[in-house]
Amino acid sequence: MAGFEHLSDELIHSGHVIDLHKSMFRSPSGDLIERDVVHHPGAVSVVPLLDSGEVVLVSQFRAPLRRNLLEIPAGKRDVVGEPPEATAERELVEEVGLTAGKLEKLALFHNSVGFSDEESHVFLATDLQGVESDRQGAEEEHMDVIRVPLGEIPGMLQRAEITDAKTMIGLMATLNLKGMNFMAPARSEGGT
Repeated sequence: MAGFEHLSDELIHSGHVIDLHKSMFRSPSGDLIERDVVHHPGAVSVVPLLDSGEVVLVSQFRAPLRRNLLEIPAGKRDVVGEPPEATAERELVEEVGLTAGKLEKLALFHNSVGFSDEESHVFLATDLQGVESDRQGAEEEHMDVIRVPLGEIPGMLQRAEITDAKTMIGLMATLNLKGMNFMAPARSEGGT
């Protein structure tokens, strides 16, 4: 911890997904500092890339923003001891009714390090087969599944049609892996 000493945690709130703690630390110079820390079980997200070159996205209601967002399938790591790959496979089935013949790790990132310990794993799923979905919760029950050609993603990113961080990271990593420039000029509707 680069000279910082963790002293204590006081549970302030225990919720459905997160726990909020008041954490005390001693700095290298001896100062006591208090921080609000959100503990999160972690998450996975998956870029399902179909043989057709389309990615599968979901349009899902997000309560903090009070609107729908376009996202890649994702979910929290709420099964103790479950490997991230298994969580990714479960989320693919639950949300979009797909199984992957191949899962490839794209990225690992921390969402909001200023206040949360959430760690997110991002995978690319290929060799996809359709199965019956098993949607969990109100948001998933009412979400729409959308297929978008991978070539349209750079324009969607530039127009801020996709603003979710895990989705942006996963899609940009996929574009990079496929040799496509995610900063390419947005396609115009009329050609030229």
